[in-house]
Amino acid sequence: MRRIPLCFVLLALAACGGAKEDKKASTGRTERETDSVIANSKVPNHQAVGAAMRAADSTSREVRRADSTGDQP
Repeated sequence: MRRIPLCFVLLALAACGGAKEDKKASTGRTERETDSVIANSKVPNHQAVGAAMRAADSTSREVRRADSTGDQP
């Protein structure tokens, strides 16, 4: 049951991950800062946001590593 919300969060992060510039919300925070605040809060499913951020960071590291070494999948 816990995997369903995590899948939605991962899909949402993947859909938003295309832009390189730091977009700021009306609060003046970047999207990453806002996600970090949510991940460290006590709202329901806050763990899923943190897990999605870690998964996105891991994927980004792997992509950068593959780009720098010329590895192909």
